Amino acid sequence: MDNLIIALGWAGLYGPMALGAIGSIIGCALAGQAACGALLETETGHGRYVGIAAMPSSQTIYGIVVMFSLNRTVTIDNAPGLFAVGLLAGLALLFSAWKQGQCCASAINVSKIKPEIFGMSVAPAAIVEGFAVFAFIFALVISAGIPA
Repeated sequence: MDNLIIALGWAGLYGPMALGAIGSIIGCALAGQAACGALLETETGHGRYVGIAAMPSSQTIYGIVVMFSLNRTVTIDNAPGLFAVGLLAGLALLFSAWKQGQCCASAINVSKIKPEIFGMSVAPAAIVEGFAVFAFIFALVISAGIPA
């Protein structure tokens, strides 16, 4: 049983980065597909479509930082905390990147028809990013209380 608990602790260490990366892959793919479609339908402004398609990649960066903040020798005492923080932060990053990718795809689709609303159309993606930042900050704060 102790080995299982230690293994879950190790999974918690790597979880924020891995789950954040999975979410970023999904989110960037969704937004990237919309950007490709917009490139065919518009004459200018291609750079902004490609740029917004990369927005969900930030959750991988947050996951890497959380992973480093959790990095310590895994013991029977700290493994449950590492697993809980790592898994929950990772899931929050995964879902925020995924949903941010959907917001970015919508922004790309609407702004290719009406370019003057591009700035406003990105606002929902920025709001979703804010929730990823909340999960990131709280994971950093709570990780300080996990025994070394």
